[in-house]
Amino acid sequence: MPTTYTSSWRDTDITALGDLADRFFAREITPYQERWDQQHYIDRDVWIKAGDLGLLCCSIPEEYGGGGGTFAHDLAVLEAQARAADSGFGNTVHSGIVAHYILAYGTEEQRRRWLPSMTSGRSIAAVAMTEPGAGSDLKNIKTTALLDGDHYILNGSKTFISNGSQADIIVVVAKTDPAAGAKGVSLVVIETADCPGFTRGRILDKVGQHSADTSELFFQDVRVPRENLLGEVEGRGFGQLMTQLAQERLLIGVTAVATMEVAVAETIAYTKARKAFGQTIFDFQNTKFVLAECETIAHATRVFIDSCIERHLAGNLDTTTAAMAKWWLTEQQCQVIDQCVQLFGGYGYMREFPIARMYADARVQKIYAGSNEIMKDLIARSL
Repeated sequence: MPTTYTSSWRDTDITALGDLADRFFAREITPYQERWDQQHYIDRDVWIKAGDLGLLCCSIPEEYGGGGGTFAHDLAVLEAQARAADSGFGNTVHSGIVAHYILAYGTEEQRRRWLPSMTSGRSIAAVAMTEPGAGSDLKNIKTTALLDGDHYILNGSKTFISNGSQADIIVVVAKTDPAAGAKGVSLVVIETADCPGFTRGRILDKVGQHSADTSELFFQDVRVPRENLLGEVEGRGFGQLMTQLAQERLLIGVTAVATMEVAVAETIAYTKARKAFGQTIFDFQNTKFVLAECETIAHATRVFIDSCIERHLAGNLDTTTAAMAKWWLTEQQCQVIDQCVQLFGGYGYMREFPIARMYADARVQKIYAGSNEIMKDLIARSL
């Protein structure tokens, strides 16, 4: 990155938080990467340590146990995770998504019941949208939550659920009125402890993001108290999802840019140290041209994501721009990292090198939170 450029949203407090998060990931995550990859999740005590340091739910108000900061504080932690080349710690979903569903739509009682344990890391949160037969098309989910007296009866299954095998609190997307289409979608929250009928399936074995807990979930006649409906009124779930998905797509864009920056920096350092045919790899003209292109793309994407962040902090990031950020930044992430792997040669394909993990981890960025094809369709509707 050009040394003259500094993100306008990054002040001394946010920088200090990012430094703290860098030290946390260097101490608690990176040394155990092989272990996390093998077990496909990160140990629960890591969450508690993060909570003790104030790295969870940084933008949740202090009255609910949060950091009382802005969303920029959450981004400082997310960028530190990207700098550590880690994709396993599920804080993006926990702090960046679920906490904000509860804050935005929950009752005061729900906020005080769930948020403090999330900010401390004592509870891990997940959101269950995707089903075996419904991914980006959330209107066609089959999971139902039908009212029976003072409880909803929840039936269905979910897949590709981040934090699924460990989650204590799950926001489930379900049909409370199956005949009403999108207007029949609601968000209900289950607490997984002592929850008859709720079972967890496999932790899924993915191409990349090996240490990320991504699981199947099953609900068979699960009784959920009526007061666990988010928003108090049924049928508002689809609108709630569409509103919050803009923030989720921003988070993905931030990860893409921060990862690109790390990939380019790592590749520059490697090519300057590695020699071939009597000179460093960096000295070859092709290497210089490729890295010049990658550095330019990384800087351009940084300026774009900073603009999106500024708009989001001001409360005016629209869904179209969020969709633009999600698809374009993840496309650039995959292309830039692929170029960097090529310059590493055979070592770029070895998972002991962070660039190899970045390569495998990046591919799904173009798929989740709405595939990039869906993003382009959303943008086209605004034209």
